[in-house]
Amino acid sequence: MSKRQIKLGAFIPTTSQHVAGWRHPESRPQDHLNIDYVIELAQTAERGLFDAYFLADGLSVRWGSAIEGEKGLGDKGVGFEPVTLFAALSTVTKNIGFIATASTTYEDPYILARKFASLDHISKGRAAWNVVTTASADTARNFGLEKHPDAKVRYERADEFIEVTQKLWDSWEDDTFIYNKEDGQFFDASKLHEPLHAGKYFNVQGALNVSRPPQGYPVIVQAGQSEDGRELAGKYAEVIFTAQQSLEDAQEFYRDVKSRLLKYGRHPDDLKIMPGVSIFVAKTEQEAQEKYQLLNSLIHPEVGLSLLSGLAGGINLKKFDLDAPFPKLEDTDINFSSRQQMMIDIARRHNFTIRQLYEYIASARGHWTLIGTPEQVVDELQTWFENEGADGFNVLPPTTPAGLNDFVDLIVPELQRRGLFRTEYEGSTLRENLGLKHPENQHVIAQQANKAS
Repeated sequence: MSKRQIKLGAFIPTTSQHVAGWRHPESRPQDHLNIDYVIELAQTAERGLFDAYFLADGLSVRWGSAIEGEKGLGDKGVGFEPVTLFAALSTVTKNIGFIATASTTYEDPYILARKFASLDHISKGRAAWNVVTTASADTARNFGLEKHPDAKVRYERADEFIEVTQKLWDSWEDDTFIYNKEDGQFFDASKLHEPLHAGKYFNVQGALNVSRPPQGYPVIVQAGQSEDGRELAGKYAEVIFTAQQSLEDAQEFYRDVKSRLLKYGRHPDDLKIMPGVSIFVAKTEQEAQEKYQLLNSLIHPEVGLSLLSGLAGGINLKKFDLDAPFPKLEDTDINFSSRQQMMIDIARRHNFTIRQLYEYIASARGHWTLIGTPEQVVDELQTWFENEGADGFNVLPPTTPAGLNDFVDLIVPELQRRGLFRTEYEGSTLRENLGLKHPENQHVIAQQANKAS
């Protein structure tokens, strides 16, 4: 049995992860829609042997505060549609996988299944779907809805959406197409199956008009820490992107979600848990700290406050002094979400002011941040990996291209030196590289069960 090793995702928005990263002297925000620049980033990540290039996505412009909009501050989430982009990137890469975000609240199962099956074929088995239910209420305006569906409805719909999508991917068995030129038979009709799905949210009858993806299903990825999110992950997710600040919190999440797989007939190894981490690394700790401080000095206060407000569910912090102790929001009647509570816990643990809090989360929006030498950073990653805190990490380079280059040139060699990370890709598909099994077609499973009984 091969030694367990760290899995790595590269979360690389073209305008950088840190909220002020695009202002870094080496950043190239003017190239955020330049395909040649994105190819450069993808090829750098592949040079670093990353499992996958992860791209978040939204279906509306992030306006933030009124002042932000008036002054044109921040990047507002403007960028490429992920599936289209990854189809292009797959032709100039060979091994790295592509995790594209798509919404179960605002997309349609048939169209989504078709897009991702196509991407899996184009990339020769390197596609993954990051399932999101869409948190932004602004999105409803773009789809003719009077209001954004509440969280319970969104997760209920997501559950059925994934079920339908997998049925569509199973429309054709793996060996349906035989291309027999002699007798003119293109495919074996007995191996074509219509989903015939009629549920609470979807009625999808016809088969998908793309053959089964090379991976069986594109890898299912999910982010989210709520009770509904954890349960959905236990049922379907194969990779989960999570936000944790301490090993203790990471262990609680890891053990809880892994334990949920059993009731769905799944093994704990069927899910890779990959917390987000932003890393400032240099050959000396002082130099790494200087990189961190430089970016924080570039944060516009209005952007920092808007970032906090967005992450903390709309809590208005503008009425407070930025440099006074963080206010006692617990004394109000706010019903805190898990992300709101995490923001407050960070402020309490470090005795932060509002300004210090937004500086702290600016690099990774509540995810783990590490600052130091390669040895110091890898010590921390190794501790989480070896103590049920993580199966790998979704790396959030604070700047692009500089932060990504730093990780590939400084962190990857140290991981390899310790035997914690690959020196070459294990396989040609994303599933193979992540160590995930190929899902059997559900119709084949049913046929085998019938024969056995």
